[in-house]
Amino acid sequence: MNPSAAVSTTFHTDFDLLDPKWSVNPFPHYARLRDDAPIHWSQMGKMGFWVVARHADCLAMLRDRRVSSDTLNVPEGFRRPIDDDPLAAARLDMRPFLFRDPPDHSRLRGLLVKAFTPKVVESLRDRAQHMVDELLEDVLAAGEVDLLEEFASPLPVRVICDLLGVPAEDWDRFREWSDAMARGLDPDFLLSDEIVAARDIAVVQFAGYFYDLLADRRKHLGGDLLSRLIEVEEEGSVLTEAEMLSTCILLLVAGHETAAILLSGGTLALLQHPDQMEQFRSDPAVQRTAIEEMLRYVTPVQMTARAMTEDAEFGGVHFAAGDYAILLLASANRDPRQFDDPERFDITRTPNNHLGLGFGIHHCLGAPLARMESQVALATLVRRAPRMTLAVDEITYKSNIVMRGMESLPVLTHG
Repeated sequence: MNPSAAVSTTFHTDFDLLDPKWSVNPFPHYARLRDDAPIHWSQMGKMGFWVVARHADCLAMLRDRRVSSDTLNVPEGFRRPIDDDPLAAARLDMRPFLFRDPPDHSRLRGLLVKAFTPKVVESLRDRAQHMVDELLEDVLAAGEVDLLEEFASPLPVRVICDLLGVPAEDWDRFREWSDAMARGLDPDFLLSDEIVAARDIAVVQFAGYFYDLLADRRKHLGGDLLSRLIEVEEEGSVLTEAEMLSTCILLLVAGHETAAILLSGGTLALLQHPDQMEQFRSDPAVQRTAIEEMLRYVTPVQMTARAMTEDAEFGGVHFAAGDYAILLLASANRDPRQFDDPERFDITRTPNNHLGLGFGIHHCLGAPLARMESQVALATLVRRAPRMTLAVDEITYKSNIVMRGMESLPVLTHG
């Protein structure tokens, strides 16, 4: 589409998804976009898409049913063709509810929502505390350690695997598969053939593992989430085998990578703001607002993509049916039009209407679990390692676009 046919606008090519500045330190660039080009058309070769940088516009699009997250609505060129690629076709067919619109999205999400109510999640707190304490024994004994590798990354895998009923002896290989899947969550048109191949192999491995595990659960039902899904299926819900498998994969990958980024990013923010660290450690009353501030300040999912199914107007700009848009959630979360002094990390911030967990019908299903897990992990960490300091002067970030995570988080646990 040529946007000038629909609205008088200036072409901006500054938003280059391949430029490493978007993973190294995107926040100054977000600020410039919010001021100079809050909604603009970006061109990459033959493909063009809208970029949306302000909170109000991102929120409006996330709320609007004319704005689709369904992979089937992604324009050609932004995803790999499925012609002559049976695996790509199979992946599309078994896409999870995150990449579907109603009514399929509503049906699939409805089968899971009861597993993540605040009451159910709160019942998992003691189990999460045990896992945190177990991991911290080795972390604290080491003295100098990569906190991402030894704590922030393995903890979410353990929690979600425990919820699903995955045996403990398989947790490590799930983490390897999840890492490959997380890198492959960037838009297909940005990924190398090697990354796509690794992602597809991980999908096959995940699917094969869960296929066998589901077969075993059908013979021996328990109290885990897999057993509850099977029981729902047998009560007549329309839940196919492919949907069961894709749901399990989504829960693990999304529950792992985003939580690992939140835990490591939240820890870094506390280390870089000693006054906030001390308040977080000494005042349990601020722990809930602190997690919300970390979700805003870190924003594990930096951006999300949407396709227009109908003509619509947002922020005074006309979007045509078939247009594709990148919503910069991390930019929205630093928008001074919504947040006072948004570059300041303030664990008492309220109100805090961040988009760190999305919004609308695709608001993060596991939000209660992410909040509980982070609160338990970080409160315990700062209490047991009160003199913890960074062991490096500069943190290096991965080249991922959608999820902005660190390569490592080296710390001295004893200061």
